[in-house]
Amino acid sequence: MKTSHAQQHLHDHHHDHSHAVARDADTRYLSLALLLLLGFMLVEVVVGIMAKSLALISDAGHMLTDVGSIGLALLAMRLARRPPGGSYTFGLKRVEILSAQANGLTLLLLSAWFMVEAVSRLLNPPVVQGMLVTVVAVLGIGVNLLAVWAMGKANRQSLNVQGSFQHILTDLYAFIATAVAGAIIWWTGWNRVDSIAALVVAGLMLKAGISLVRESARIFLQAAPRGIDPDMIGAAILATPAITRIDDLHVWEVTSGMPALSAHVFVEHGVDCHDVRRGLETMLHERFAISHTTIQTDHAVAGQCATVPCQLGSREAHRAS
Repeated sequence: MKTSHAQQHLHDHHHDHSHAVARDADTRYLSLALLLLLGFMLVEVVVGIMAKSLALISDAGHMLTDVGSIGLALLAMRLARRPPGGSYTFGLKRVEILSAQANGLTLLLLSAWFMVEAVSRLLNPPVVQGMLVTVVAVLGIGVNLLAVWAMGKANRQSLNVQGSFQHILTDLYAFIATAVAGAIIWWTGWNRVDSIAALVVAGLMLKAGISLVRESARIFLQAAPRGIDPDMIGAAILATPAITRIDDLHVWEVTSGMPALSAHVFVEHGVDCHDVRRGLETMLHERFAISHTTIQTDHAVAGQCATVPCQLGSREAHRAS
């Protein structure tokens, strides 16, 4: 059954409205986490300097990146809402991926700095006030649990939001390590454990940073989204009745959760190209959750191959392989 223009418009309006409501909720949750972290970060910097604790100062430094990452994520979300126009035919949706990559690179740089500083202080450990470190770290665990709860409510399928979430989650682990280190120093006086805790924090930051940079790089390099196999899509298209060949199949991700596809499809002579295209669009949406498609359809010339062979080639060649 064909969908009328009015029904389609109503569906699109409802779809856009649902996304707008979800984005507003994400903004509220991110803003709450931002306020929690910003307030506690100021407390931690003061106490870290007083206690001479690198673990505490490294936590504060990481928390500063948390604040920056959430602020950048909120800005990116605002810019991504702008409609397409002028030279930006997709709008500014990839600003969110730039934000995620910036978060990842920040984590990598900070992890390198904390590792160097921690090794230096392992060799010449200063006197650390374990009681202050323990108290502040325990309070930090509580604050970060609230922030993790708030961020967990947001849509973490967005790499932008996921980047900020990874910052906060890593910070939670860091506070746990710092609390343990502070308690050991408080009870035993072994100051080197502060630097060991800082190394643990740096290792966690390194792991999270590598993951964010790798995932954002996949989008910038226009790799197919994870979980979507272009060969499987090509086989599904060639299995569609009346399609004889597919050329120039491209599958990529404009931004998190927005896969796109383009292809040049040849159909049997006498078949309605537009019906075939509409059927393909429906199949791609239902089987592979790809809604943004650009499909060029042409009639195949009897007894003649398509002008530009591609890797997938004709249906016969595909089946033979």
